[in-house]
Amino acid sequence: MGFCYKGNILVWSMSVFALSLMASCNHYDSSVESKVESFLTCSSKKKCPEVDLQDEFILVRSSKQNVALGTNLKSAKASERPEMKVEFTYDYQLGQHEVTCGEFNDLMGDKKGRVSLDCEKKNLPAVNVTYLDAVLYANAKSKAAGMDTAYTYSSLELDKKGHCVLMEGLKFDPDVEAFRLPTEAEWVYAAGLAFNVDNSWNASNSDFESHEVCKKKDDNGFCDLLGNVTEWVNDWLGSFREEMVTNFIGATNGGSHDERVIKGGSFNSIPQTINLYARGDVYTVTEQTASNYLGFRLAYGKIENAVLLNTSGDVVSSNVSVVVGKNKISSILGTSRAKLAFRNDVTKKLSFIDFTKITPTVVEIKDSIDVYHPDISPDGKRVAFCTSEEGVGGKSEVYVRDLNESGSNLVKLDVKSAAIPRWRVLDNGDTVIVYVTDAGNNEDKSSFFAKSTWQVKFANGKFDGTPVKLFDGAYHGGISDDSKLTVSGARLLRARVASKKSTVEENAQDTIWYAKEQACNASLNKTSKQTLFLDFMGEPGIEFVGEDYNVHERMFVMDSTGKLLKSVKAPKNWAFDHSEWVLHDENMAIATLTNVDGAHQKIVLVNVDDNTITEIAEGEELWHPCFWKSVNNASSDQKWSADSVGQYLTPKNQTYYLLANKMPMFWQLKDSVEVVGLGNSHLWVGFAAPEMSKPSINMGIIPCDMHCAHYLFSNYVLNHCSKLKYVVLGLGIDWWWNGDERTDVNMSMNSALGYEYDRNHEFYPDGVDDEFLKLIAENASPEADYVKSNLGWYPTTENSGWYDENGVAGMSGDSTWSDCLFNKSLAQCLVNMDQETCVSNYHMDVCVADSSLDKCLAKSELSQCSALFSGEFEKLKDVVRLAKERDITVVGVLFPISPYYKKTGAYGRHGLRRSHAEKLIEEIENLADIHSNFYLMNENNFGDHDYPTSMASDFDHLNKDGAKRVTAKIDSLIKSIDGKSKK
Repeated sequence: MGFCYKGNILVWSMSVFALSLMASCNHYDSSVESKVESFLTCSSKKKCPEVDLQDEFILVRSSKQNVALGTNLKSAKASERPEMKVEFTYDYQLGQHEVTCGEFNDLMGDKKGRVSLDCEKKNLPAVNVTYLDAVLYANAKSKAAGMDTAYTYSSLELDKKGHCVLMEGLKFDPDVEAFRLPTEAEWVYAAGLAFNVDNSWNASNSDFESHEVCKKKDDNGFCDLLGNVTEWVNDWLGSFREEMVTNFIGATNGGSHDERVIKGGSFNSIPQTINLYARGDVYTVTEQTASNYLGFRLAYGKIENAVLLNTSGDVVSSNVSVVVGKNKISSILGTSRAKLAFRNDVTKKLSFIDFTKITPTVVEIKDSIDVYHPDISPDGKRVAFCTSEEGVGGKSEVYVRDLNESGSNLVKLDVKSAAIPRWRVLDNGDTVIVYVTDAGNNEDKSSFFAKSTWQVKFANGKFDGTPVKLFDGAYHGGISDDSKLTVSGARLLRARVASKKSTVEENAQDTIWYAKEQACNASLNKTSKQTLFLDFMGEPGIEFVGEDYNVHERMFVMDSTGKLLKSVKAPKNWAFDHSEWVLHDENMAIATLTNVDGAHQKIVLVNVDDNTITEIAEGEELWHPCFWKSVNNASSDQKWSADSVGQYLTPKNQTYYLLANKMPMFWQLKDSVEVVGLGNSHLWVGFAAPEMSKPSINMGIIPCDMHCAHYLFSNYVLNHCSKLKYVVLGLGIDWWWNGDERTDVNMSMNSALGYEYDRNHEFYPDGVDDEFLKLIAENASPEADYVKSNLGWYPTTENSGWYDENGVAGMSGDSTWSDCLFNKSLAQCLVNMDQETCVSNYHMDVCVADSSLDKCLAKSELSQCSALFSGEFEKLKDVVRLAKERDITVVGVLFPISPYYKKTGAYGRHGLRRSHAEKLIEEIENLADIHSNFYLMNENNFGDHDYPTSMASDFDHLNKDGAKRVTAKIDSLIKSIDGKSKK
């Protein structure tokens, strides 16, 4: 017997008979589903005594069944394709309903500093909770039941309201029998057993608000799996694959934006958009996201032999966990601009962790090259490595590649043999790589000196020039910055010491330290000239520490003359291996820890001054760590605060990350830019700044109304873009009813220190200096370089088109446009069109700023609610006024969106009655007639535009081809304006 899903179809094949079930948005056979429930689910302890059924949980008998995640529909997002089958080898329990507000507060509300939710009714779903809030609730429920927890972490950070916005070292252990969030596969399997959108709270019947749980229940006893509120699941958002996966628990990380998966649709969702394959929201969903339509339910049970996929969709054979976060690293090193690269010896691949990210995760570079001894470049952007290890002789190759997810720009050093590369910066500023011809055992003198040490210049992403031999002997432990010392340790601790007034390249003495006892893993600190190494219970070491110890149980430090200075003892039942100095630090070392079986299961930071040891990562076999920190994170004259300048990204604004990624680009290009684009997502993807004739940048962010654009223009752009001639302004009028004038910009800033510092310094009216710009670069977000490479434009290659497979464009549900208002099915409408009254607490003639104001806007004339839009319009007029004072021209653009909206009463996705939109556009046109420095480009024209569906990324945005078309028109207009001004 077996089950599988194909889209919305559940097929049950048996040896005696075959039964096909179809579940759609509008029809389902409850009698058939009841038969399925009796076998696949159990909601009563009496009916399934073989399991410890938790209260208000339902047993799902998923073992030996499979489910389809994703879809093959071309209109679906890339993250939702292709369809991937997942097989279960276990059963699990799933909460009957979403965790309620009352349940959440009863368990969490008495915890000091933690969030306490506002409950209009206790049985409403708990909403406005982050993913991490849900994790804490799951752990609390496990602890209350006397169980171990499925989640562990090293520290957490709460916002002012008590929401958890950061968990450092968060680790999910699927082998623990505990409460947890369901996996996406578990959620989809349970929801698909009785899929029926008609039996859900959605935009057609919800009154655009959540409802008490279990007012709608499916035939298996589950409440509100579809609709009511969208639900967190456990998974990172990653790629699917075409091959089947067993016991799938998600991706190893959430990609460059740390995205999480949510499921099920909500009271805001149009019924046609609720399905099993959707995985996200309109905008990016991170674990810090919180919304009034987002909640969660719990699952219970362990997942044996769980499988993760990497970002490429490949099965991860060896998972590595990060056990510290950005804040911890910053507290240890004085900066979070730090990266760790290492060899995963199970996969033989290069992995790295970027601690500049809010949520550091392990990235493994997919390649067939065997990687040993990675060394990160001085600027932290590249990594060199070789193909053989210390102590093993024979041929080796050296490569350099970018330290990013794809490991791009791979280059090979074209020599006969090269091993253990180390970056070095010469006095003349050249960056070179030092390497040895062979890294084998150095005990035999003649063999050791038959090998040699070389260096080769590396510039512009490639090896530059002919390698130069430095000296005989394979000294692969590094060369000091003053060129006075180099070391090697691959059996003996050999040193080459420069003669007075000379260097190791010219006149030096070769010697053996540590009384010729066995030593290895020698690493030279280039600044202090101290040597770090491990030994094999040598007599000098025993004498120095005053007691016996085991092999590699002690890490030793020698001075530049070979005298022992310090020793650090490994944790009990562990030993050190692969020790190296942290790059650009005189007191910190990085090493692996091996257990009693010799497995390298941990990577640790070691402070050789105070002997503290901090675990960084855990895995099966982690080798050859290299830890890089930025060279200098402090201003020499302390004019600027290194802890504030450029610190634009925090856990609190990670969901709305675009501005943080674009600010470094702004500061770097401010003096050359002549055209700046400001606006929301339409401009972000639609204004192709690299295609412009004049130097341009795209500062479009999400979200960004006119208040937001005005704030950026008046405070940053006008103050610092001295050559500015044009502003391209995205006019997202369907968002102009936003009542709070600072909502959008505050969501992007969210008290990040960088923005506060800018504001406290009045946005630097006297300008900024090179030291400021250096700190901006030091503190830039990980995505800043990519953003700059495209001048802020996001060239999306998605081609989902203006419509879905049913010829429909998705919309955000609200009563300004919803179907019931335009198909005359008025029974459940919020607005009574016959009586022209609001079926709510709001009256037609009282339009005040409120989250539910759109309920009245659906019927009111624009004049009755003009105050809503006037604030946005006034900001547009002030941008035009300020620009005119500086002889700057403003080009307002109404970007094209789906022509489908012509079939509704809405202007666009966020509502706005078309009649309202017509009047607003008339006012904007009048503004253009009055002011000579303001031009309007109406590229949407209420859907009557010349942008075919092949130029649409989705129903609301252009793809890169569409962006190039509209940008060409903008560029042409600017050229014509320039021509007029010259005349």
